Amino acid sequence: MTALRLALTELRRITAGRLPRAALAALVLVPTLYGGLYLYANKDPYGALDRVPAAVVVEDAGATLANGERLQVGDRVATELLDSHSFDWHRVSRAGAEAGVDDGTYDFALVVPRDFSADLASSAEFTPRQAQLRVVTNDANNYLARTIANQVVAQVTKTVASQVSSTAANQLLVGFGTIHDKVSDAVDGAGRLAKGLSDAKAGVHQLAAGADQLAAGQQQLLAGSKELSSGATRAANGAERLSTGATRLSEGLGTLDDRTKSLPADTKKLAAGAQQVADGNAKVAAAGQRVATASQDLVTSLTSARGDLADRLRAGGFTDDQVQAVLDAAGQLSGPVSDANSQVQTASGQLDRLAAGAGQVADGASRLAAAAGPLHAGIHDAATGGSTLAAGASDLASGNRSLASGAARLSAGEQDAVDGTNRLDSGAHQLADGVDRLSDGATQLHDGLAKGLRSIPDPSADQRKAVAQTLGNPVGVQGSSLASANTYGAGLAPFFLSLSLWIGAYVLFLLLNPLSSRSLATGQPSWRTALGGWLAPAALGLVQAVLVFTVVRLAVGIDVAHPVALLAFMGAVSATFVMVLHALAARFGAPGKFLGLVLMVVQLVSAGGTFPWQTLPAPLHPLHHVLPMSYAVDGVRRLMYGGSLDHLGLDLAVLAAWLLGAFLVSTSAARRAGRWTALRIKPELAI
Repeated sequence: MTALRLALTELRRITAGRLPRAALAALVLVPTLYGGLYLYANKDPYGALDRVPAAVVVEDAGATLANGERLQVGDRVATELLDSHSFDWHRVSRAGAEAGVDDGTYDFALVVPRDFSADLASSAEFTPRQAQLRVVTNDANNYLARTIANQVVAQVTKTVASQVSSTAANQLLVGFGTIHDKVSDAVDGAGRLAKGLSDAKAGVHQLAAGADQLAAGQQQLLAGSKELSSGATRAANGAERLSTGATRLSEGLGTLDDRTKSLPADTKKLAAGAQQVADGNAKVAAAGQRVATASQDLVTSLTSARGDLADRLRAGGFTDDQVQAVLDAAGQLSGPVSDANSQVQTASGQLDRLAAGAGQVADGASRLAAAAGPLHAGIHDAATGGSTLAAGASDLASGNRSLASGAARLSAGEQDAVDGTNRLDSGAHQLADGVDRLSDGATQLHDGLAKGLRSIPDPSADQRKAVAQTLGNPVGVQGSSLASANTYGAGLAPFFLSLSLWIGAYVLFLLLNPLSSRSLATGQPSWRTALGGWLAPAALGLVQAVLVFTVVRLAVGIDVAHPVALLAFMGAVSATFVMVLHALAARFGAPGKFLGLVLMVVQLVSAGGTFPWQTLPAPLHPLHHVLPMSYAVDGVRRLMYGGSLDHLGLDLAVLAAWLLGAFLVSTSAARRAGRWTALRIKPELAI
C-alpha cells in the first residue's frame, strides 16, 4: 500500500458521513475564520479614530505680547482640533469633561489651562515657564485611549511649539531687519563722520601749519617788539638830545636874528662899493688890453722886421752865415721885448679876470644886498621856528619816552603771546594727531559697520515667513520605504497568517489520525506510514492556506507584492506546520497535541510578529532564532510587502529543516507504533 493510498483512505474515512464532512469543512475554515476575521476587524483602526469621542477644555485667558499683539493659543488649539476631525472632539467645560471621562461619554479629555498663553509668552520676558497641557483619561473606558491621548498631546505640543517658534522667529527676524536698518543708518553716519573727519583732518593740519607759522611770526614779532623797545628807548634818548639841541639852536637863531638886523643896509653899501671897484677894474683892464695889443704889435713888427732884415741883408750881399749872425744878434735884442710882451699879455689877462671878478663881486654884492632882506626875514622866521622846534622836540622826547614804555609793555605782552602761541601750536599738533586717529577710527568704524551690515540678515516679509516656518518646524520627514505595509491590518497580516496556519494544522489532528492503523497492522515501512499519515492533513492544510490567502487578499483587501510566490510559500509553511504537529501527535499521542498547543504559545511570544523581536526579553531571543514560525513570519512579510528576497532562502531552508526533522520523528513514531504494548492498548490519557 502506497503512502498516497494511505492518505486517500484516511480522507475517505473522515468524509464517510454528512457530519464528518461538516466537521472537516469547519476544520478547514478555522484558519480563514481566525486570520480573516481578525485582520478584517483590525485592518485600519486609525482610520476610524474620528468616531472616538474626546473632549477639549479651553480655560486659557490669553496674553499680550510686548509689541501689542494678542496671543490666544488655547482657542487656536481647540479650533484646529475640531477642524482636524482626528477624533470626535467636543468643546466642553472642565466639569463636563471630567464627568464625561468618568462615565465613559468621552474616552479622554484635553484641558488647556488658564495661564497657557502667558506661559508660552514668558520667554520673551526672560522669565520662561513651560506651558502645561492636562490630559484626563480613564483606563476603565479603554487602556489604549490613554496611549492615544498621549500621542494627541504630543502632536498638539509639537504644533503649538511650531507656531510659537514661528512667531518668535518672525519677531526675531523683524528685529534683525530693524537692526539692519539701524546699522545701515549707522554705516551712513559713520561714512559721513569719516568724510567729515577727513575734511577736518585737512583743516586741522592746515591749522597746525598755521599755528607753526603763527608761532614763527610771533617769534619774529617778539624779536621786533624787543627791537622796537630798544629803538624806542634810543629814540627817546635822541629826542631828549634833539630837544636840548633845538633849544640851543633856538637861542643861537635868536642871537643871529638880533645881530643881522643891519645886514640889509650894510650889504647895500657893500654892493655900491663893489660896483665902483668893478667899474675901476674895467677901466684898468681896458687900458691893459690896449697895452697888451701894442706890445703884441711890437713883437709882431719885430718878427716881420727880422724877415725883411734878412732879405735886405741877402740883397746887400751878406752870406747866409752872416745873415744868420745878424739875425741871432737881432734875436738877442728882441728877446727882452718878447718877454715883456708875455708879461704884458699875462698882466692884461689878469686885469681882465680881475675886472670880470670885480663885476661878479659887484653882481654878487647886489644879489647879496637884494637877498639880505629876505635872509634876515628867514633868520627871524628860523629863530621863531627854532623856538617851536624846541617845544616840539620836548614833546617828541616825552612821546618817545611813552613809546619806549609802551614798547617795553608790548615786548612783555608779545612774550606772553609767544608762550600762548607755542601752547596753541603744541595743541594744534596734538589735535591733528587726535583727529588723525579719530579719522582712522571713524574709517575703521565705517568699514567694521559695513562688514557687520553684510552679516546682518535683512529678509523680506516673504523670506521672514518662510524662515520662521522653517525655524518653527525645522525637521521634516520624507518617507522612503523599501517595503511598505499600507494599513495596520497589513502590518499584522504576516503574523496572523502564520499563526492561522499553525492553528489550522493543529485542529486537523482533532479529527485525523496521525498514523494509519491498517498500515501499522500490515507491517508497512515506517517512513511510508509516516508519509501517508502526513499527506492527508498536508493536503487539507494547503486548502486552508489557499482559502485564508483568498479571503485576506480579496475580502479584506490587503495588497500583496508577490501573490503567487506568497501562496506557494504559505503552502510550504502549512506543510511544515502539519508535519511538526503530525510528529508530536504520532510520537506522543494525546500529550503531543498539548505540546503542539504549548509550542504555539511559545512561538506566539517569540516570533516577533507585532513588535520587533529585538524588544523581546533576552531569554526569548534563542527561541526566536530556532522556532519555525519566526521564519514563516519573515518570509510572508518579504513576499507581501515587496522587500528584499535575499533572506527568503534562509527562511525556506529552516522550514525545510523542521519539515525533515519532524518527518524523521514521525518515522520513528511509526516504527514504535508497530509494536503493541499494554499502555498503547489502554492509554492513560486519550483525547
